[in-house]
Amino acid sequence: MSHTHTSTADHGHGSLGGYVTGFVLSVLLTAAAFWLVMNRVLPPDTALLALGALAFVQIIVHLGYFLHMNFSKQQRWNLIAFGYTVLAALFLVVGTVWVMHNVSMNMMSR
Repeated sequence: MSHTHTSTADHGHGSLGGYVTGFVLSVLLTAAAFWLVMNRVLPPDTALLALGALAFVQIIVHLGYFLHMNFSKQQRWNLIAFGYTVLAALFLVVGTVWVMHNVSMNMMSR
């Protein structure tokens, strides 16, 4: 009876170079956001969109380089769990904003 066991080291754990790359990208993205806000290079509405884009890229960098999430077959259940978590958080945030907006509209004095 032979048991085969693959260690977690065989499945997508990063190397020192990967961690350094992720760290450098994270620092650059944070510095870009800081520079964007401190120097007021964009109008407020455009700056908000740019900060949102930088934050989204930062999330992708963290998921890829530090949490080692990718689209490989071994990561399928992790991606499904992450997707469900994002969906649940969106339901919570959007539902809360919707309820608070309706409460605000219905409680206004006439």
